[in-house]
Amino acid sequence: MPIQKIEPSGLCYPNKFALIWLTALEEVMGKNGLNAILNLAGQSKYINNYPPDNLDKEVDMADITAWQLAVEELYGRRGGRGLALRAGRTLFSDALKGFGAMAGVGDLAFKVLPLQAKLKVGLPAVAGIFRQFSDQVSYVLDEDDRYIYTYELVDGLRRCPMCQQRDAEQPVCFTGQGLLQEALRWVSGGHEFKVDMVECMACGDSRGAYHIYKEPIS
Repeated sequence: MPIQKIEPSGLCYPNKFALIWLTALEEVMGKNGLNAILNLAGQSKYINNYPPDNLDKEVDMADITAWQLAVEELYGRRGGRGLALRAGRTLFSDALKGFGAMAGVGDLAFKVLPLQAKLKVGLPAVAGIFRQFSDQVSYVLDEDDRYIYTYELVDGLRRCPMCQQRDAEQPVCFTGQGLLQEALRWVSGGHEFKVDMVECMACGDSRGAYHIYKEPIS
């Protein structure tokens, strides 16, 4: 059965980010698995034709949402969640951490900061990378024992690449959750943190939000 058709949103990611995302999916599920996902998503244009390695904003967020929806359709919610989390971690570890270095969170002065100072500086830097290079709008709020990383609704548009035009009973933005888990591991110098997905625009919430607890779990 064909999955829901996601219409173009007019909101874009740079080619490089989409290239990294597809490469991460291929690493997690293999070439044939990725091709099956792209066919199911109605995105066969990307088969053996990944976006170029540049920062031109040419990949519609609707395309990325369709990839994620197809993963869930093919592997089920539980399997799709696991694959998306792994892809999110790979997405950051394989490439996006290089952008973190550009944002000033990879130099020696940053590395010698205390753990909580690293989080306070590093998380907003990650959000800033996406605001600078894509149409995603993310911010970080500091609240008591946690940080809240958000995807915003701006002018009625979901500034999130994972839930364009989707309606769901439970949050669906698993790739972002995996990306944040890996970003925190890198920023902190190897610690793991609890990251909960608590709000999602696909569920009717006014924003997407992850709770990131300040104390590491390992």
